[in-house]
Amino acid sequence: MCGITGWIDWQSDLTKAQPVLAGMVKTLAARGPDAEGMYFASHAALGHRRLSVVDLEGGKQPMLRRRGDRTCVVVYNGELYNTPELRRELAGCGHTFFTTSDTEVLLLAYMEWGEACVDKFNGIFAFAVWDEQAQQLFLARDRLGVKPLFYAERGSGLIFGSELKALLAHPAVKPEIDAEGVAEVFMLGPARTPGHGIFRGVAELKPGWCMVYNREGKRLWPYWSLVSQPHPDDFRTTVQTVRDLLQDAVHRQLVADVPVCTLLSGGLDSSALTAFAAQSCREAGQDRLVTYSVDYVDNDKYFRATSFQPNDDAPWVERVANYFNTCHRRIVLDNTELADALAKATVARDLPGMADVDTSLLLFSREIKKGATVALSGECADEVFGGYPWFRQPDMIDADTFPWSRLVKMRTTWLSPEVRAAIRPEEYVADRYREALAEVPRLPGEDARAARMREIFYLSLTRFMPTLLDRKDRMSMAFGLEVRVPFCDHRLVEYVWNVPWEMKNYQNREKGLLRCALAGLLPDEVLWRRKSPYPKTHNPAYLDKVRAEALARLSDPASPLRPLVDEAKIREMAHSDFAVSPLPWFGQLMGGAQLFAYLIQVDTWLRHYRVQVR
Repeated sequence: MCGITGWIDWQSDLTKAQPVLAGMVKTLAARGPDAEGMYFASHAALGHRRLSVVDLEGGKQPMLRRRGDRTCVVVYNGELYNTPELRRELAGCGHTFFTTSDTEVLLLAYMEWGEACVDKFNGIFAFAVWDEQAQQLFLARDRLGVKPLFYAERGSGLIFGSELKALLAHPAVKPEIDAEGVAEVFMLGPARTPGHGIFRGVAELKPGWCMVYNREGKRLWPYWSLVSQPHPDDFRTTVQTVRDLLQDAVHRQLVADVPVCTLLSGGLDSSALTAFAAQSCREAGQDRLVTYSVDYVDNDKYFRATSFQPNDDAPWVERVANYFNTCHRRIVLDNTELADALAKATVARDLPGMADVDTSLLLFSREIKKGATVALSGECADEVFGGYPWFRQPDMIDADTFPWSRLVKMRTTWLSPEVRAAIRPEEYVADRYREALAEVPRLPGEDARAARMREIFYLSLTRFMPTLLDRKDRMSMAFGLEVRVPFCDHRLVEYVWNVPWEMKNYQNREKGLLRCALAGLLPDEVLWRRKSPYPKTHNPAYLDKVRAEALARLSDPASPLRPLVDEAKIREMAHSDFAVSPLPWFGQLMGGAQLFAYLIQVDTWLRHYRVQVR
């Protein structure tokens, strides 16, 4: 993967903007440790940091191509998984290739098909093409939002980048938030409203959207969205189609000129990817597949099963690795380092995140990078196939709010009276929830229960999944590790979206359809293992450390967190049953310890970015 950034300004000579652009590019060095490039024209400045994955020599960026009197330049972050098909089609249109990189394919696709090029792409991407003749910038983001892209209009121009830190490196973008930004952080966080950039006047290009920016201003539109329609296939055909689509996605996403591995938890999703990847390696005559798992010091001593985390991963990882004869590497993280990395994870995400769920992936990615550059992950299978508790538990299904964040009233108690008055927290969450429901593509004739399940799937795909994709992208790219997510293949998502809940819920099991589709590929005990989420530490030492740190920060008169929260309430919660309760206030894993870690991250964020609340 890579990092992209740039600046369009109609009233400035950007050929003289090298110091500003260089500063923006520098912030993205971790995303692209292998090379740096910049392009300048009178009104356009584009920057790039490269992580070399395919065509290590020929894929340098910014990449420029001329055709007649037309010159186009691209900066691109992503991978196209249908590059061979696109190359053949473009060659048939008369194009000549000078590299084997997908960057060149993407740029020529834009020059051939214009804005419609995105309809042909199968991949994960965020890119910007500057058309010198037309004097316009074209921006696009992949359908599910695997790769990020933020932007801000300032004065006579547009500033964009892969991460918020690139925009904040520009002198025109200030680290300011208003009441809406505060509400996003404290009431929806670590999730975000789609398109919301948290900082004032900063937006994120939504998944599946494009933008054209020229002298007339900006034009935004969606090129892809979920479409609800009757599912035409019987169960047997559905099962086979799911298996075929997933296998094809894995096969396509193994393509790289650098070492590739899979992340293995011993659960259904990661085991399926490992099975298909190991099979592809054998068929190609390659070395044994390398797999990685994560665990924590003394987790075997302190793990206690809950409805949200029913069993420990470690024995299952070993079983699957042995079954598929992978070269397995187990990474064990220290709890002290896990807490100490909260600040690093905050800076990597540019926002308060998922506490130790973030830091564990950050440290895990650091270790993986020592042996691989590309990893396949089972992220997003739960949103696509219905794996979370809120697909099954009646109180969560029927919740009149986001089902992974039902403790709205409790979250308001953490806030200072002044903040509560300014943001109207419960009203803010209710408005965002109603907006989300209004977007759901309905299927005429569905009964009430089927319609509600469609809502739950839509909410999960568009409001919860982006939080995990942000986590996956930022924590991995902080060490130049490219993580691919085959379950986000848009063909698979489109197909499963319209499969009736009765099929998805085969044998009344979470992800029952997926389990049936993987029959014969995985050992039965793995195939029907109860879902267990990404592992977290259960060591009480972690709770003790983050609780003490959070309270110490609240005791600091200089803490920017203090005016925003109800200090007395948080101190009360720190010494109550809430602190040790397994009941999550967000998702499946964020309980008492994670609240204190989240407050540490908020405080770190406010300090590091010198955030001003306006």
